[in-house]
Amino acid sequence: MHHARPPGSQTAVARLAGLTGILLLPLLAACGPVSPELAAKQCTERARAAQGPTGKISLGASNKGFQSGIEVGISSDFIMGRDPQLVYDNCVFDKTGQGPIRPLIL
Repeated sequence: MHHARPPGSQTAVARLAGLTGILLLPLLAACGPVSPELAAKQCTERARAAQGPTGKISLGASNKGFQSGIEVGISSDFIMGRDPQLVYDNCVFDKTGQGPIRPLIL
C-alpha cells in the first residue's frame, strides 16, 4: 500500500534542510583555520598566560564615586607546567594547520 504525502511536504523538508545548513555555516566557519596573523596574536596571549598568573588592577573616579577592580587569571597551561614555547607552537598549528609565521616574543 502506498501512502501519498501531503502536497508541499517535500518542499517544506527541503526548506528546513536549507535553513539548517545556513544556520550552521557560521558555527562551522568558527571551527575552521584562522589566518596566521590572528593565530600568532591569540597564541602569544596563550603562551604569555602559560608563563604565570596574569592580572590587572583598575582605579577610577566618576560622578558616582571611586571605583576599583582586580582581575587575576591562571591558565591550565601554567597549572600543568607547560613550556610557553610549546604552547605557542602547538596552538598555532592547531589553529592554522602549519607552523608559526613568526617567533614567540614574550
